[in-house]
Amino acid sequence: MKIFYNTSIKKNYQNSLIAIGNFDGVHSGHKKILNNGIKKARKIKRKFGVLTFEPLPVMFFNKKIKNHRLDDLKQKIVNLKNENLDFIIIQKFNKKFSKINYKNFISKILFKKLRCKYIYVSKNFKFGNKREGNIKKLMQSQKKYLFKTVITQPVKKNKKIISSTMIRKLLKRGKIEKVNNLLKREWAVYGKVIKGERRGRKLGFPTCNIDLKNYMTPRLGVYAVKVKIDKVLKKGIANVGYRPTFNGKKLLLEVNIFGIKKNLYNKNLNVIFNKFIRPEKKFKNIKQLKQQIKKDIKLAKSNV
Repeated sequence: MKIFYNTSIKKNYQNSLIAIGNFDGVHSGHKKILNNGIKKARKIKRKFGVLTFEPLPVMFFNKKIKNHRLDDLKQKIVNLKNENLDFIIIQKFNKKFSKINYKNFISKILFKKLRCKYIYVSKNFKFGNKREGNIKKLMQSQKKYLFKTVITQPVKKNKKIISSTMIRKLLKRGKIEKVNNLLKREWAVYGKVIKGERRGRKLGFPTCNIDLKNYMTPRLGVYAVKVKIDKVLKKGIANVGYRPTFNGKKLLLEVNIFGIKKNLYNKNLNVIFNKFIRPEKKFKNIKQLKQQIKKDIKLAKSNV
């Protein structure tokens, strides 16, 4: 799979079928759309790719939106690659790009640069400066710019549309099993181990601390997890929260990896969420906290 970091793509990737969107999470709804596009591309002997944006436009326009993403960019690339695409275009979404009006987006990007033959978009797709472009305007341009618009149909489960928004809401409620079912994989946070206050080590349960950055914040509390370190997969337990027993102020993901006691500072970990165990709570004293951690670990070991 070829990755382009702007819309100036090589000629042999032009005249292709392209799906446009954020594809945050690459969930089962996305997968069906991509699969349909790939089947069509193979049938007419063309390439199929995705045009996506970095950062997510909603986060670019509203700087107050934090802890929103289901995947970071590296995970998104891996998840899209797993769908057997021919290429991905990761367009930097900045002030200059956001100012392109919808007519120029169609004529200069979709036609002149990409030379799309088929464009796969959702029915509420908006594009161009001030989101003035829409499906109607895209379809009005088809004949002039020699492409066909395919309006993708939403995928439903239990009569509800599968979307990144739905998955975020489930994460907020700690419904990890449901999230993983909709993703058709396990939700994970990828990040670098940072230095903490070493309280876990003093308690006898050393943890690796990871800043959630722009990841969606799941329900605060304790989770059974698996942790991938390089190519090694280990079981573990994680806490997402502020450590109220110690009056913590910073949101952190703290992971206790079973069977590992060595220093992992600056190591990149992939923390894979399996089951929500309990909400975060403030304990009266350290003794109570340690007793609860032992119970949590026992429960976590039976759920991963």
